[in-house]
Amino acid sequence: MLIDSLAILDFGSQYTQLIARRVRECQVYCELFPWDTPAERVLAQKPRGFILSGGPASVYETGAPTMPGYVLESGLPVLGICYGMQLLTQALGGKVGASAEREYGPSDLNTETDNPLIPPGIQRVWMSHGDRIELPPPGFSVLGQSPNSPIAFMGDLSRRYFGLQFHPEVHHTPGGKEILRRFAIEICQASPGWTPESIITQSVQRVQQQVGKATVISAVSGGVDSSVATAMVQRAVGDQLICVFVDTGLLRQGEAAQVKATLQERLGIELISVDAAEQFMRALNGVTAPEQKRQIIGELFIRIFEQQARQLGLPRYLVQGTIYPDVVESSAPDRTQAQRIKTHHNVGGLPEDMQFELVEPLRYLFKDEVRAVGENLGLPAAMVWRQPFPGPGLAVRCLGEITPDRIQRLRHADAIFTSELAEAGLLRMALGEDQTQGTAQAFAVLLPVYSVGVMGDQRTYQETIALRAVTTQDFMTADWARLPYDLLAKVASRIVNEVQGVNRVVYDLTSKPPATIEWE
Repeated sequence: MLIDSLAILDFGSQYTQLIARRVRECQVYCELFPWDTPAERVLAQKPRGFILSGGPASVYETGAPTMPGYVLESGLPVLGICYGMQLLTQALGGKVGASAEREYGPSDLNTETDNPLIPPGIQRVWMSHGDRIELPPPGFSVLGQSPNSPIAFMGDLSRRYFGLQFHPEVHHTPGGKEILRRFAIEICQASPGWTPESIITQSVQRVQQQVGKATVISAVSGGVDSSVATAMVQRAVGDQLICVFVDTGLLRQGEAAQVKATLQERLGIELISVDAAEQFMRALNGVTAPEQKRQIIGELFIRIFEQQARQLGLPRYLVQGTIYPDVVESSAPDRTQAQRIKTHHNVGGLPEDMQFELVEPLRYLFKDEVRAVGENLGLPAAMVWRQPFPGPGLAVRCLGEITPDRIQRLRHADAIFTSELAEAGLLRMALGEDQTQGTAQAFAVLLPVYSVGVMGDQRTYQETIALRAVTTQDFMTADWARLPYDLLAKVASRIVNEVQGVNRVVYDLTSKPPATIEWE
């Protein structure tokens, strides 16, 4: 099934994936390509238009990324955002120069001229640039200004070329999604056909084409992504699918039993369950570096599956719940511009000599799309809308050495925190519009930091629990949750009194950026 789409050329902005997310929220499919992707690969998608992302370079620097010639040669509509706007200017004969002062943060865009993207008036937008347009290309009109950017919005209406100095993709630009919707649907004339039903149809077809009649083994970890991926593949291949659940001993309290019950009862899957907690503890003994933990967990995870696969006749295909943010943050080979933030065990931690070919039906889906697809596939809401949990489990929330005692300490503290949030109605399961109510992600972190305390007139020297709770629209940026003081006091009191080996609790007040949501 062929649906209308846009092509987004990535010039290195950490916001680029948000452009794709916002366009898809308008039910228009789009795909990200590194700016230097061969033309035939991009044009094979038959895009209805192009969006040029932002980026950290200056267009006048030697070696800076350039705009591929096929973009303008295609005659299709083009929207340049920040660096993309500057590239468009340079390519068409305008002038780009350094701003008198860097413009970062909220700004007011004043649009006086009628145009198809932004209604006249003053709108709040988000700026992040050090260069600006000094002279627009021939044929372009200046459509909007900001206090520091005399040409903050420009367009050539006859050729359907537009440039924005600000970032419409971030939620700090309240009208940004509507700008992208107008470009995609009204300027590019793309039909809004990207729905959960169409996603499932296309994914099922791809899986069937990839695996044929072969047996497929699914790596069920208990998370939303692996569960939805498993349900998707089951829809595609039926009883060709064999599911194996590995209990790493690094899951949250009661999670292993919940996962097994859900998959067996709701999906009707005959699940092979492997208790591998001791193996993972031995492999992680003495390891403190977070990237090394991820690598060890990823490799052992696969080795256990290979062992099970040999007993099952060594299926060729392995299902993994890789989703698009995993690919972006791990800087996988198909996106070369962004700096690696961390390695996900289901992207960057896999051994090179593994014996499987990966089946990744969710690889280019964002989390909200995964959840919508999961509901459509019939998975229970409690599983689909659960809060995110890292693939390596509690290992990356247990800073320092991994031991059974420390993992249990962390698991107990985490259960206290999340149960109290749930009791208070603040453990938000879905990404709703009201960001003042509840938490999008909340958990405990065990720190290898010892401090002096007093319990029962006795001196103690024990470890520290850090509580982390954030609100977010998209998990690309996040703010710390303003939880009630009384609730935090109750949680801290319970943890210190009930969790052996902890005598201090702290609360993380850092946003993303500069921090990440997880600590490791």
